[in-house]
Amino acid sequence: MRTFFRRCISTIAFSVLLPAPLFAQSKAPDKPIQIKVVVVTMFERGEDTGDVPGEYQLWVEREHLDQILPLPAGYHHVRLNKDGVLGILTGVGTAKAAASVMAVGLDPRFDLSKAYWLVAGIGGGDPADVSLGSAVWADHVLDGDLAYEIDARQIPENWPTGYVPLRKATPYEQPVRPELEGEVYTLNPELVSWAFQLTKQVTLPDSDSLRSSRARFTGFPNALKPPFVTRGDTLSSSTFWHGSKFNEWANAWTRYYTGGKGNYMIAAMEDSGTMQALTFLSQAGLVDLQRVLVLRTVSNYDRESPGSNPADSLKSMVSGNYSAYFPALEAAQIVGDKVVRDIIDHWPERKSIVPH
Repeated sequence: MRTFFRRCISTIAFSVLLPAPLFAQSKAPDKPIQIKVVVVTMFERGEDTGDVPGEYQLWVEREHLDQILPLPAGYHHVRLNKDGVLGILTGVGTAKAAASVMAVGLDPRFDLSKAYWLVAGIGGGDPADVSLGSAVWADHVLDGDLAYEIDARQIPENWPTGYVPLRKATPYEQPVRPELEGEVYTLNPELVSWAFQLTKQVTLPDSDSLRSSRARFTGFPNALKPPFVTRGDTLSSSTFWHGSKFNEWANAWTRYYTGGKGNYMIAAMEDSGTMQALTFLSQAGLVDLQRVLVLRTVSNYDRESPGSNPADSLKSMVSGNYSAYFPALEAAQIVGDKVVRDIIDHWPERKSIVPH
């Protein structure tokens, strides 16, 4: 027994002294999967398939994202199809979106260096610009959370809003700081233009129910139109705001940070978190920030209809009962898929040259 024990000790000691490669696994790590398109969605109402859909489900079913890959560092597992399309469900809010996108971006299983990123979700539209069920390709993503704020009951009488830009003392104080902290992200204008041109004639779902809902917005010509595809700007905020006064703020906030060039059209929650994570990943050389698109479709208006009040308008939506919920989900997948299919079908060219 003593002899056996001494032999065991000697074997252990010998093994510790040997070079590590002799005891490493002989199998080399698998080659990272080359991802061609990442579809980023934010919420799902139940399972990934087979029930009432959220933003993820139509993509899973129609893009055949059948391969499930666990993502312990993210909100939800990811899904992959045979064409190299990866689907992400980030979770609601800027924090979850940033963390989940970062988790995917740092995952060694994926080669994302040439991947295109498509954020595809729903949001509240500005009736001055869009109608229910419409689709907006974003030129800019604005952050509506990075600010100072004074309670609405204490706003000075000569102030248009209680929101003040960081490092400023009054609303919309000029000049805009030259070095911002994530207040605005500008997407590749040539890629956005290409996506818009490719999809602007896509027919979007319309119905008697939609026509009835948008008819309440008299005095807003664009709100009365059938659903259409356009391009504008999205404002991202973790606070679900609502009402005509906030709509005025969103428009002014967008003009302020884009030097008057931007036009706020739709509100969302997560896009600034996603863009921040992608910016950091781009700085690390893991993704190409010039290959990012943000598509938001109008599930509801961001304000009350003429003659009503914002409290009642918000009350009608608190359970997710948006007037264009299903048409907006359809629009996001139909419009977004046209871009995805083009990238996949022309991959040798799209891999080396960003379309414009």
